[in-house]
Amino acid sequence: MKRNANAVWQGTGKEGNGHLTTQSTVLNETQYSFNSRFAEGVGTNPEELIAAAHAGCFTMKLSFNLSGAGFVPEKLETKCEITFENGEITLSHLILNASVPEITKEKFDELVADAEANCPISKLLNTKISVDATLA
Repeated sequence: MKRNANAVWQGTGKEGNGHLTTQSTVLNETQYSFNSRFAEGVGTNPEELIAAAHAGCFTMKLSFNLSGAGFVPEKLETKCEITFENGEITLSHLILNASVPEITKEKFDELVADAEANCPISKLLNTKISVDATLA
């Protein structure tokens, strides 16, 4: 399997702008710029997209882990916060709220730790990864 996305940029780093298009066209010439990355401008940015990818990948991996262990989650909700400091991503912090009937906290924590370490995006990121997991 191969997936792709395309970035187009015009102009300087600070004054220029660009757009992103994904293979699925969920992003279709979606705007990004210096302001959308480093201020509060309209559009997306690479860190936001990494956060979405990591939250989605981790949550899906955890769902597979839970199903493989015989549990069906009612709901898994993950927020990912990407920290960008001094020109590099220094942390991907996952905040999970989960509702999983009949699972013990110990088993839940074990499956969360495995998802944190083994989802493909976690493996890709060369940064510190942390998780706060709450089981309702």
